[in-house]
Amino acid sequence: MVSIALKVNGNAVTGDVDDRMLLVEFLRNDLNLTGTHVGCDTSQCGACVVHVDGEAMKSCSMLAVQADGAEVLTIEGLAVDGKLHPVQAAFQEHHGLQCGFCTPGMIMTSVDMIRRIPDLDDATIRSELEGNICRCTGYQNIVTAVKAASDEMKG
Repeated sequence: MVSIALKVNGNAVTGDVDDRMLLVEFLRNDLNLTGTHVGCDTSQCGACVVHVDGEAMKSCSMLAVQADGAEVLTIEGLAVDGKLHPVQAAFQEHHGLQCGFCTPGMIMTSVDMIRRIPDLDDATIRSELEGNICRCTGYQNIVTAVKAASDEMKG
């Protein structure tokens, strides 16, 4: 077992983890932050995206020990004082979800995308979301939601 200490959603946390434990397992099983989903176990679907030190990361492809000392933001930490983050609100307003399984990863990827790319168009949004798979929506409402959130956050 290895002891780790990190900040998750602004809170200092510690834990003793197996050196092979994935970050997604630590978040879900040890911290009970189940909004981060495990969808494929192969790093293909993007349901497990969180932010590590401000950048989007697939938490199923990172060991928990690699996050030692890092700041991690999960979907649970995105809303502030009960107010949805603009990307969360846009997904709700523009029906950017159906079953909701991919939604946390889509939102976390979208927040990172908006931070990195100031002027988003539909083609760029689609390209940036290639690492996130949705089996329900057909993506148009997701693209619309991301564009709306981007425009709101700029303005």
